[in-house]
Amino acid sequence: MINIKYEINNILEEIKEVSQGKEIVVAFSGGLDSTVVSALAMRALEREKVEAVTVSFEEYSYSKGLRNIQDISSALDLKLKIVQGKKEQEKILKKGPACNKCTRIAKLGKVKKEASGRLVLTGSNQSDTWGKRGLKLYDGFYAPLLELNKEEIRKISDYLNINILQIGENKFREGCKLKHLLKPLAAPHYHGKAAAEANELLLSILEEERCESILANVKIIGTLDKNIGLVNVSPLPEEKLKEKIIEELKKVKALEQVEFLDKPIKLIVKANKGQFDNQHSRYWLEKGRLQPDFSVPIEVEWLLTTNKSLSTFQVIDYQIIG
Repeated sequence: MINIKYEINNILEEIKEVSQGKEIVVAFSGGLDSTVVSALAMRALEREKVEAVTVSFEEYSYSKGLRNIQDISSALDLKLKIVQGKKEQEKILKKGPACNKCTRIAKLGKVKKEASGRLVLTGSNQSDTWGKRGLKLYDGFYAPLLELNKEEIRKISDYLNINILQIGENKFREGCKLKHLLKPLAAPHYHGKAAAEANELLLSILEEERCESILANVKIIGTLDKNIGLVNVSPLPEEKLKEKIIEELKKVKALEQVEFLDKPIKLIVKANKGQFDNQHSRYWLEKGRLQPDFSVPIEVEWLLTTNKSLSTFQVIDYQIIG
């Protein structure tokens, strides 16, 4: 149990020390972590020394995301700059899902370029892989929340009376639609369109029906010539709403099949040789990357791909268990 006031004072002092009182940039998504970092940075430094930089991925970001980001920055009286990262994102994901690489290059890389030598503050913490594996201060990046977990960050947010608006599938996730594309973005107009439209539509329906969820996404799987949408919503909605969601998602032209998940499933996953031969990598993909985003228990059947263009993995099919 942390003493919130004591922890905040320690972070404020550290930000002053690490930044040396100079101008800094915050990699700003509008989610919980980057919003708390922004608020703390403005308390530690003079307000005009803090600038938030947001990377927009256009249709791959949720439509209300930019509006929320602008609302939050306005409420905090935070300087905000928006840069584009769609082209970089499409290039990175062309050969398979690669969230960490996308974050490193298409998001943080763009923010660092925009910072032009200024220190970049991130929201990395113990609840994400960057926080668990990363360094607190490295290569122009500084993570003041690195030792904290999500619950502790929420307590700081509450103490500072920060209102976190929902952008993605819940208000503690910033909402990147392409994290739900579990195969290569080989054809953005087809694969990207399925992930973008299906996930936007799902959240729109849930909001319209005033159905609160802690998890809500449409995972896009299948071979490259077939998009299958696996719908995850937790808590599970009533049958009438489930039927409405399926009916509306079937109207998405880039989706050939829709399945609302309410039973355990087995995912059939092809992986490149490096991941297939690495037990630790396979375990992390199953338990750390895939399972947290599914509303039902999953098993994974691993297959070695013969596709030399696949640099990570591809979920090609699924089976209902039981």
